[in-house]
Amino acid sequence: MTTSQQDRAAAFTALHTAGTPLLLANAWDVASAAVSAAAGVPAVATTSAGVAWGLGAPDGDALERAAAVALIARVVSAVDVPVTADIESGFGATPDGVAETVRGVLAAGAVGVNIEDSHDDDLRPLDEQADRLVAARSAADQAGIALYVNARTDTYLRGAGADEAERFAITVRRASAYLDAGASGIFVPGLTDLDVLARLAREIPAPVNAMVYPGAPSVAELVPTGVARISLGAAIAQSAYALVRRATRELLVSGTYESVAEALSWGELNELLAR
Repeated sequence: MTTSQQDRAAAFTALHTAGTPLLLANAWDVASAAVSAAAGVPAVATTSAGVAWGLGAPDGDALERAAAVALIARVVSAVDVPVTADIESGFGATPDGVAETVRGVLAAGAVGVNIEDSHDDDLRPLDEQADRLVAARSAADQAGIALYVNARTDTYLRGAGADEAERFAITVRRASAYLDAGASGIFVPGLTDLDVLARLAREIPAPVNAMVYPGAPSVAELVPTGVARISLGAAIAQSAYALVRRATRELLVSGTYESVAEALSWGELNELLAR
């Protein structure tokens, strides 16, 4: 791997700072990545759901590894900022499969990954997920790249535990195990309660990532919790596809086109991608 990729990896890791969190507007294809980078993001993150949808597959370990890695390579080549790739649960049935995916992601030029602990509509057993993270870290170490491994736990998305106290304890326990396995940070989607996020950020000795959406606390409200990364996940892709539906219905029902009045120009998009 090149020194420039090592430098991008170090720069990306340094962006995870409590008080000035990394803000990520997740992309799902080359054009959305280029637009996001041109708008000023310090790094580009892909959304696995958006990538899968854009490539014709449902989210949830249905996309083939080769297709995901090829898309990552195209995104990396289109932007000048670090790229981190959401690789769902690792695009591999075994830890060796996860390692193979990570090698492909690194060869594509990315410097970070998200790896989730959901599989088949449930949480993977803790030990099994830890083994998968160990494999990811080992593959990165062998490549000589300080890959940022954002370990996602879906304890809040899936309502783990009998109550909030148990859910919090499960989350902290999983976070600790994932960090021991080589994770760089912990991602807890489904949690936007400011008090709970603040407690979690105090309990976890690593950067904590929150996922936001319309109605979630603002960045200004989230900063005091100590989270170090705030991402939109699939929200932008979902909004874009909603526009497709609105514009199509407007065209078919009323014969008008106002849904697409606010648009980037042909020339601006062409210029962004003419590299």
